[in-house]
Amino acid sequence: MLRVSQQKAISSGMKSEDKPGPPFVNKYWYEFSRVWVRLASWLFFRIRYSGVENIPREGPVLLVSNHQSHLDPPLIGAGVPRTVSYLARKTLFSNPFFSRLIRSYGAIPLDLENPLGGLKEGLRRLRCGDAVLIFPEGTRSPDGEIHPFRKGFRMLAVRSQAIIVPVAIDGAYQSWPRSKKFPRPGRVRVHFGRGILPEEYRDLDEAEFLQMVEAKVQECLETIRCSGKDLRLA
Repeated sequence: MLRVSQQKAISSGMKSEDKPGPPFVNKYWYEFSRVWVRLASWLFFRIRYSGVENIPREGPVLLVSNHQSHLDPPLIGAGVPRTVSYLARKTLFSNPFFSRLIRSYGAIPLDLENPLGGLKEGLRRLRCGDAVLIFPEGTRSPDGEIHPFRKGFRMLAVRSQAIIVPVAIDGAYQSWPRSKKFPRPGRVRVHFGRGILPEEYRDLDEAEFLQMVEAKVQECLETIRCSGKDLRLA
């Protein structure tokens, strides 16, 4: 949860209209990797995407997803037809090699105890018209279900006027639960819901906002599980 002073600091550190600077990721490297990740994920996880048409091809987009495993960022990103940055727990950047690798895919370090720096960078990218992926649960689900969203990301949406796209991933927990060191083959589905426009959320308070977005992500998960291709029975 952001303190009021942190929110003011983020606001004061941002210009009213940020102009795009150099690309946050090398688009050629990103696209090359995205193709290979998508191919590998189809072979290993039989991944399927739905609702991709709900993702705006330009302008600020905040993708809000549930969090089942370490697989989520690359598997979700591979299905988005544009480059995507994502907020990742700071501890994932402790290894220099891995840090450099995930930064090349647009990862933004987020310190859960002091999230100011990560949120400011996420806001900057949104204001430059980029897409940013976040996992408001804050950590991987212990059982594959959606757990309460943490406060704080409403500021990213409101201050950037981004379209919020709810996302759900299912099957990733079965392929790589928290209790296992390595993933195993399985079936994974990703669904992108209808975008939530700024006028639909800007007047909501924090509690109302969280309730609405979490409900939309839950709807996406239910869409996957009720589609006739229930991953739990695969």
